[in-house]
Amino acid sequence: MLLCTCLLLVPGQTAEIQQAIDLRLQIEKIVQGFAGKAWIAARNLGTGKSFSLNSSERVRTASTIKLPILVALHAEVQAGRLRWEDCLTLAKKHRAQGAGVLMELEDGHSLTLREASRLMVVVSDNSATNLVLEKIGIDTVNTWMDRFNLPKTRALAWIGGGAISRARDEPWNKRADGSTHGIGVTTPAEMVDLLDRLNRGQIISPEDSAQILALLGRQQYKDGIGRNLRGARVANKPGALDRLRSDVGIITVGKEKFALAITLDDMPAPPDWSTDNPGLKLLSTLSEILITGLQSLTEPGKPKP
Repeated sequence: MLLCTCLLLVPGQTAEIQQAIDLRLQIEKIVQGFAGKAWIAARNLGTGKSFSLNSSERVRTASTIKLPILVALHAEVQAGRLRWEDCLTLAKKHRAQGAGVLMELEDGHSLTLREASRLMVVVSDNSATNLVLEKIGIDTVNTWMDRFNLPKTRALAWIGGGAISRARDEPWNKRADGSTHGIGVTTPAEMVDLLDRLNRGQIISPEDSAQILALLGRQQYKDGIGRNLRGARVANKPGALDRLRSDVGIITVGKEKFALAITLDDMPAPPDWSTDNPGLKLLSTLSEILITGLQSLTEPGKPKP
């Protein structure tokens, strides 16, 4: 007697499988036409549906490392080793070109640790980031990343030089072209895990998790993920280098939340620092496709047809 086991798929399962196949085909087609390389992780924070492309590979963070720095800072304050009211003083050694406003202020200007952390995220102030890193200690950031089970996420150096971390001398800190990862390194998968746990209130405390996400919601660079999603709420931290654009964050569309971490690197020279940078436009397009491909097939609370 022959025994046959049949795998029966209900219509809803079949639709979800087709949705996943369509999403991968669409993403791979777009990425193949991009002059550069893409690393992607995305997750529907309600259903757990996810997408991954090179997501466990290490990537340069650029300014997205400021999210892990902020997390470690909250952890140190919660532990009682730092206070938000601690006074910091701007000096020549902290100054870093690029984003921010502190470069316009004189040496000797004082601000609190809380103010520096807000500048670090809201306007991506590089000088404020160096002030924060000096106060917390760059290796302390990495100790906290280990405690949060994010072993590939590392702060490597002050912006523009200055202090470096012990991790910068690790063998893995070499890219294919022989260069290092710069000021920080992570993987899209670890960034999405961090965002997911922040959304669940599992990083440090529910209050700290909420404060961190609220600050991401107030940051002012919105040219990447979610750029053209009308009505969506975006809490994110982007990063940019001459040949790189990256963005990590949570996009809320209706009643659903999506965590995204996308890095686009190795773009051709010369660099384009306009809002029409091909990387920025692709970040926007990818975020729309990912959300469409990961959203629930029926809205929460809506009866199935």
